[in-house]
Amino acid sequence: MEGVCAVILAAGKGKRMKSDVPKVLHKVAGAPLVSHVIDAAREAGIREIVVVVGEKTENLQEILGDGCRYVLQERPLGTGDAVRRALPALTEGAREVVILCGDTPLLRGATIRKLVEERRAASAAVAVLTSIVDDPSGYGRILRDEKGMVVGIIEESDATPEQRLIREINTGTYVFLKEALEATLARLRPENQQGEYYLTDCIGFLKEAQERICAVSAPVEETAGVNTRKDLVFAEKILRERQCQRLLDSGVTIIDPGNTYIDKGVEVGRDTVIYPFTILEGKTKVGEGCVLGPGTRLIDCTIGNQVTIQYSVVVGSSLGDCCQVGPFSYIRPGTVLAEGVKVGDFVELKKAVIGAGSKVPHLSYVGDAVVGEGVNIGAGTITCNYDGVSKHETRIGNRAFIGSNTNLVAPVTIGEGAVTGAGSTITKDVPPGALAVERARQVVVPNWRKKKEK
Repeated sequence: MEGVCAVILAAGKGKRMKSDVPKVLHKVAGAPLVSHVIDAAREAGIREIVVVVGEKTENLQEILGDGCRYVLQERPLGTGDAVRRALPALTEGAREVVILCGDTPLLRGATIRKLVEERRAASAAVAVLTSIVDDPSGYGRILRDEKGMVVGIIEESDATPEQRLIREINTGTYVFLKEALEATLARLRPENQQGEYYLTDCIGFLKEAQERICAVSAPVEETAGVNTRKDLVFAEKILRERQCQRLLDSGVTIIDPGNTYIDKGVEVGRDTVIYPFTILEGKTKVGEGCVLGPGTRLIDCTIGNQVTIQYSVVVGSSLGDCCQVGPFSYIRPGTVLAEGVKVGDFVELKKAVIGAGSKVPHLSYVGDAVVGEGVNIGAGTITCNYDGVSKHETRIGNRAFIGSNTNLVAPVTIGEGAVTGAGSTITKDVPPGALAVERARQVVVPNWRKKKEK
């Protein structure tokens, strides 16, 4: 939107969270609270965004990146002081200022855009976003005259008993004409019980100046702020419902959305089926026609098409088309599976690159390894990649056959088409096409039990 900028207030300490982590950095649906607000502003078409941070949120830029400008509010002197500090950071082209709270992750971009449009349509100096709630405790109340026009906002700590009965609350979201905002901010004084500069006092000043004030109401499900851990749970539930609905609308089948947990930003292709108790987190991208779950967790993964994963955890890895994983597999960061790889039950992979069509069917650990195409790794195989000081690599050539219960002591190379005998501990390279067997000769003692009994 041309000429519109946003100021996001993110300097609050969030004492009610009872946490060493600044409130706006607590995560919902996999992202910090304030990042959801930034995304909503961008969805509304706002490109110029200034975030006001506090002393413990100075590292916010490292977390959120360079897409915004950041202003420090050194002392917590109220919302009016925070906005006043942000104004010099705005460009000359800014004519309207959207004020947003950094702890309202449920706010939609469409609602912000509507608020801007309503202010313009009413030729108002400010538009205020409000909500009607059953319990208005902790919120500022909207004051209206006998004609229903907004005349001010009163903070709860300064409200009379009658005013505290008002159920229409201030959500902390506004759109100001920049010149009106600058003029009223200059008049703010900390003449209240908190000794702070209240941004809400600007509304009263505008009313005194007979400026037009308009209000837009939105459901509390969208405007609710996060102040406690309980509020985090509420926001988490709503955002995850939205994520599931978005994917359902795009052609993904989710068997039980109430028991499926998908972070904001996760991508899933059409015709993929997601079973209950599946968790998709971070930057995960899933292709088309996959079957995920039940009981599967994917973190920062890239999953190809037609992949099946059940009862497994996959972290920081890439799986090619038509792979099968699980049940009860653990794929750790740095693993790359080519097309058609099978990873069976109770298998752990770590920083392993496995070629097309290879199989690690069950009960094996393969770490720091490069495995070729068409390899079969028998049950109980272990790559002994750590010597107590350093990690070493195992290399297995195409179409090699690793017998069950083989220990591959790295660094070691198994050549193309080579075979290791079951129960062997391989410490030296095996040439292509060779058989390597390392185990003691079997000894049979006849009638041993009867001799022992005597």
